Amino acid sequence: MNFFLFQIFPYIAIAVLLLGSLLRFDRDPYSWRSKSSQLLRRKQLIVGSVLFHLGIITILFGHIVGLLTPIAIFDALGITHSAKQILAIAAGGIAGVFCFIGIIMLLHRRLFDPRIRATSSFADIAVLVLLLAQLSLGMYSIVISLQHLDGYEMVKFMNWAQHIATFRSGAHEFLADVDIVFKLHIALGLFIMFIWPFTRLVHVFSAPVGFVFRPYQIVRKRET
Repeated sequence: MNFFLFQIFPYIAIAVLLLGSLLRFDRDPYSWRSKSSQLLRRKQLIVGSVLFHLGIITILFGHIVGLLTPIAIFDALGITHSAKQILAIAAGGIAGVFCFIGIIMLLHRRLFDPRIRATSSFADIAVLVLLLAQLSLGMYSIVISLQHLDGYEMVKFMNWAQHIATFRSGAHEFLADVDIVFKLHIALGLFIMFIWPFTRLVHVFSAPVGFVFRPYQIVRKRET
């Protein structure tokens, strides 16, 4: 199971994520959207969405940089494993709190507003629940990381991620003896990647960056 989850399943999840997203965009482009419910309880959506996205973007960026940057670069910069772990705990903890508050607000809004609940699919709610579970595991992993601040446990995750990214065998061996919480966190993250193309999460690939630079639209009020 350790071999399948952390050596084989990462490639399955990545393949489904990339190919599934391309096929969905090609065959069903009109479903490629975030399915926003902004017209219903707009204020709670804005606050929750801003907190969630601010937190999740910081967390994702931190994971990518922290896991995929070669260890030799940190050593060359004089950044010790301990310092890197403390920075990851501090930055990840703050971003995690923002993200946690945001996702709770979004989930509460979707579950307890009758109008929004009526327009929500099973996948809409399931994605939020999975993200909440993943975030909870990540936050709990901070508690465990505080017990070994030397940073060498984090090196195992870096070696695992870099072995996967460079298609090397033996990646699963780095996770053989890590705490079960870390294993669950990684496995659930891979599962979310696996189901990504079948949910509203595909809108991440269409981040409206150009919207920031778009000119104003003139909208007239309706005559009454």
